[in-house]
Amino acid sequence: QVQLVESGGGSVQAGGSLRLSCEASGYVESSACTAWFRQAPGKEREGVAAFDLAGYTIYADSVKGRFTISRDHTKAKHVFNLQMNSLKPEDTAMYYCAAVDPRRGCSVGVITPIDGYTYWGQGTQVTVSS
Repeated sequence: QVQLVESGGGSVQAGGSLRLSCEASGYVESSACTAWFRQAPGKEREGVAAFDLAGYTIYADSVKGRFTISRDHTKAKHVFNLQMNSLKPEDTAMYYCAAVDPRRGCSVGVITPIDGYTYWGQGTQVTVSS
């Protein structure tokens, strides 16, 4: 059974930090392309940070220098994280982790388009107050 389970959301004041984690289990553990997306009320879901097919990290311009995506894979579990620093009120959104089916291709140099992701977590809310 494929599962992506996020944790770590919450409320923080502007300038603060949060760390989101996504634990992957099942077939998706071998996915090369994993990403974090976010969706604010009334807005489309947008890619925030991702690993591309070559293993490089890709960031949206709005979060460059503030957010860092990382992975922590062991025999026991596969986790990818999003460290968010210098948070701004405009970062307020529901954050989702996503993974591409390992049998499918994904992008190099850019965040794979949203319709390329097969598996999604349930989302975790991040609220930044001014």
